Amino acid sequence: MSVILLCVLSLVLAGSGLHGRNASVSHEYCVLGAGPAGLQMGYFLSRSQRDYIILERNAGPGSFFQIYPRHRKLISINKIYTGRRNKEFNLRHDWNSLLSDRPNLLFQRISRELYPNADDFPRYLSTFVKELGLKVKYGADIGRIKASDFNGNQGYILTDQNGVSYQCSVLLVSTGLWVPQQVDFLGSDLVEGYESIPTDPEEFKDQAVLILGKGNSAFETAQSILGRASRIHLYSPSPVRLAWQTHYVGDLRAVNNELLDTYQLKSLDGLVEGRLEDIAIVRREKDGGKRRTAKKRSQTSTEGKEQLYLTLTELLDQNGNNISKVTGQNLPGFHTDNFSLRQPYDRVIRCLGFRFNFSIFDGSARPPQSSGARGRLPGITAWYEGRGTPNMFVLGTAAHSRDYRMSAGGFVHGFRYTVRAVHKILEQRYHNIAWPATKLPISQLQSWILRRVNEASGPYQMFGVLGDIILLRGSYCEYLEEFPLQALPQLSALSGRPLTDHGLLVLVMQYGLNRTDTLGPGRAESEWTKAWRPNFLHPVLYYYNTLPTEKDMRQRPVGWPLPRPEAVHHMVEDFLTEWDQPISHSQPLRRFLEHCLQTDLRAFYAESCFLLSLTSRTPPLFCRQGYLRKQGIVGNSHLWQHAREAGLMADHHGDITPGHDTSVSEYLKHADAAVVSAMNFDL
Repeated sequence: MSVILLCVLSLVLAGSGLHGRNASVSHEYCVLGAGPAGLQMGYFLSRSQRDYIILERNAGPGSFFQIYPRHRKLISINKIYTGRRNKEFNLRHDWNSLLSDRPNLLFQRISRELYPNADDFPRYLSTFVKELGLKVKYGADIGRIKASDFNGNQGYILTDQNGVSYQCSVLLVSTGLWVPQQVDFLGSDLVEGYESIPTDPEEFKDQAVLILGKGNSAFETAQSILGRASRIHLYSPSPVRLAWQTHYVGDLRAVNNELLDTYQLKSLDGLVEGRLEDIAIVRREKDGGKRRTAKKRSQTSTEGKEQLYLTLTELLDQNGNNISKVTGQNLPGFHTDNFSLRQPYDRVIRCLGFRFNFSIFDGSARPPQSSGARGRLPGITAWYEGRGTPNMFVLGTAAHSRDYRMSAGGFVHGFRYTVRAVHKILEQRYHNIAWPATKLPISQLQSWILRRVNEASGPYQMFGVLGDIILLRGSYCEYLEEFPLQALPQLSALSGRPLTDHGLLVLVMQYGLNRTDTLGPGRAESEWTKAWRPNFLHPVLYYYNTLPTEKDMRQRPVGWPLPRPEAVHHMVEDFLTEWDQPISHSQPLRRFLEHCLQTDLRAFYAESCFLLSLTSRTPPLFCRQGYLRKQGIVGNSHLWQHAREAGLMADHHGDITPGHDTSVSEYLKHADAAVVSAMNFDL
């Protein structure tokens, strides 16, 4: 009987794909974590037919979102109705979907709410895994990662809770941030954590609450109890930063900031600044050490409950640090009678965010802590490889140290593009497949740029971080999309695309550096002649004769994403974010490109090219690359009629009947055949 049971058990284990203790399996790529970043990378590896495995410790994808945010409302925009049918443009306003080649595999299939319920996101990720057939192993809790030598190259061995080892040549870490950030101070054991607080507002009825932190988790918590708590105070070192002022989506979002109203309208709630390391949370002895002049507090509904006080460590007994016997003389209110936080609290809650889990890496594989973000993130290179950990790349929120408080790399709508960029780097480094590039005649460069600035979602979301690189080759150019800007000195090695003597252009979306009242008069610049002093998001073109060096990058002006170029062009910010107007956008862009390329880039109708070809030894480039090679737009009745109605052609051309050949060259088809200044990008 026992033999039969063992046989059945073996079959079950084999069918479930489980490995025995001390077993070892090998893969070219190991992706650690089945969150959105890990699944996004899994899609690209699957599409490239690479040998990979995604390891997830929980029973399903996106487990972080099964718990957080605690009050179950996402603050990532799910704007379904944009008035456009262009899928690439619509991703600018879809902050939850992952990238794939399936146009219907979008988050809007799961939820149509602008701010969806957090439970919807794991459901979407499960759908993503199932429909794309991604290789995910659930229940693999990796507890140790060490580096190892594989044929002269550093690889990694990951060991799970069952002793199974996973050997991989390349490790892709996408574990996110899930370890609660804490600050060590006296009385921190009396503080509740965001990760464990009750979410029923009734449990805070008529209670005074002190929240440590002023980020979205702190305000989310405050907003949920705003109608029940007697007073709510938020305490942290920095003043509150509003996302609509800083343009950083990680700062306080308006959807969570109702407490600012009750603070500024003096309805018992408030914000206070101070160092967390200098405070202590204490219990006060009953009736001990009261100042004789202190007024007797009225009874409240919390009478009889042990209350907590915020004090300063310098007021406590520095020898014994005994916080269990605190008298009034140990409280700031004894020394400064109008101290802001002198009243006691029923609860103190820590809402300080999360940090990366460094504990699973041994010394041979542990990436260093980042210099910014209070060391909460791993330190990585400009191409997202761990510093000192070759062949280990960090993805998703954990890679946010590259653009912390600058762009959207810590959020799904940003890192889905950085993950794609990392995959292109992997393809070049390990498989000798160059970064994809579009070869364009120089005469069509302007129309391609206009198309990108009006619809591309990657540079729009990862402003100042990912940019388009245009490698100039004389009469043509190679157009590379969404390259990590800080890695520009390593462009040739990372992309497999060499630079020539003709130089390069870099297209970036960036905010202006002028600090103005975000909602005040004069907040926007609409005059194209003053496009160089904008405030809001707009396209910028940089022209370099040679590739910037590492030193150039380090010495770039403060706030600039790139070093000073030979020439720079700002396209004036636009209220509608539509850079397609002939005078304000197209013409200044064309003149800038002509200056950099020393070439006439005007577009001409066939009749003009015919005339110029008969009267000039060097017709314009557009005519040489199009008309004289039997390319370009072939006339038809609609085009001729439009030209006559616009006054571009005389009526005597009306007796000419063009042929019905409506073919265009491949590059013109992709570039929308932009022979006029204003184009319709709503395709």
